[in-house]
Amino acid sequence: MENHFMTLTNSYLNLFMETRKHTEDICSPLETEDYVVQPIANVSPPKWHLGHTTWFFEEFILKPHSKKYAVFNDDFSFVFNSYYESVGKRVVRSDRGNLSRPSVQKIYDYRRYVTKAIEELMKSAPSTELLKLLEIGIHHEKQHQELLLTDIKYILGNNPLLPKYNTIIKECSIENIEQEWISISEGVYKIGHKNDSFCYDNELGVHKVYLQEYQIANKLVTNKEYIAFIEAGGYNNHNYWHAEAWDWVNSNKITTPLYWHKIEDKWHYYTLNGLQEINLEAPVTHISYYESFAYAQYKKLRLPTEFEWEVAQSHFDWGKRWEWTESAYLPYPEYAKADGALGEYNGKFMVNQKVLRGGSIATPLNHTRHTYRNFFPTNIRWQFTGLRLAK
Repeated sequence: MENHFMTLTNSYLNLFMETRKHTEDICSPLETEDYVVQPIANVSPPKWHLGHTTWFFEEFILKPHSKKYAVFNDDFSFVFNSYYESVGKRVVRSDRGNLSRPSVQKIYDYRRYVTKAIEELMKSAPSTELLKLLEIGIHHEKQHQELLLTDIKYILGNNPLLPKYNTIIKECSIENIEQEWISISEGVYKIGHKNDSFCYDNELGVHKVYLQEYQIANKLVTNKEYIAFIEAGGYNNHNYWHAEAWDWVNSNKITTPLYWHKIEDKWHYYTLNGLQEINLEAPVTHISYYESFAYAQYKKLRLPTEFEWEVAQSHFDWGKRWEWTESAYLPYPEYAKADGALGEYNGKFMVNQKVLRGGSIATPLNHTRHTYRNFFPTNIRWQFTGLRLAK
């Protein structure tokens, strides 16, 4: 039993160290100036992500569980707290780009300091509770790795020079299959996380839902298909849009997915590899729920609910795009928030959000699963979002 627990501790510690390194690898192509930019409130500067993920381990593990730990800098809780009201005051989200200090170097010093302290703590016979907290911290940092990539893309994609981030990440993998409709029988199905592996509290507990017979596409909507919607006047036809969405389209002069440019009558988009001609067969991405719904209306079809998606997901390949569903982000039956600040992780956001399922090319390995409930407001587009149709 003792050997098993030691093996488990070492496994968590190795995953922690790998995760910390991967975050810094994501930032390695950046220039120092890139670390500070915040074009819009939803996009945080890379230096803030580096500091916030470090603060999370300091605040929730080291301060309450390590008697010899000395806080790196008393101001950092104010600077790097995101939305935890229980922890105290914090910098307003839209002001994160004004933080020219602390410097990028100081934040890397902070990361090394906290990483070393966690490593030492985990070598001193940690409790099961402590390992569970470490696991949450690891997956929290993995979430921010995806946000880092999408925020970096937004920062560079709004630079007039449209610079490359790197040449390694390939955004446009093609689903080389013919579109077919997968039929799912009417019935009662179990929904939710069903084993002892890691999950978030919003995936618990298992409950039954009744589904009518339905069909769901085996592949995502492609750029070629979406261009047909644009060229058919999709962004100019109010019949396809919710009233709120129609106001959004007109107020913001939305005519294409995010990052799209028409150059000499050819469609291009900005990618992490720079500006490229659009790959017509790749899944469309960087579209809002509003646009997904409008496209489905144009096709006289609909988006699947999150429950339909979960029941059908074993029949298709997923993970290239976060897929909008028709489901509001709500608690499952008997949902209970955790006590204390960690109870603010998911439950407080269960209003005015839509659920997305799957994952994306920016999602870290071993982070998503078929019960994972991502959620965003209906107008967001800077994530790698796409759509799958149902009927």
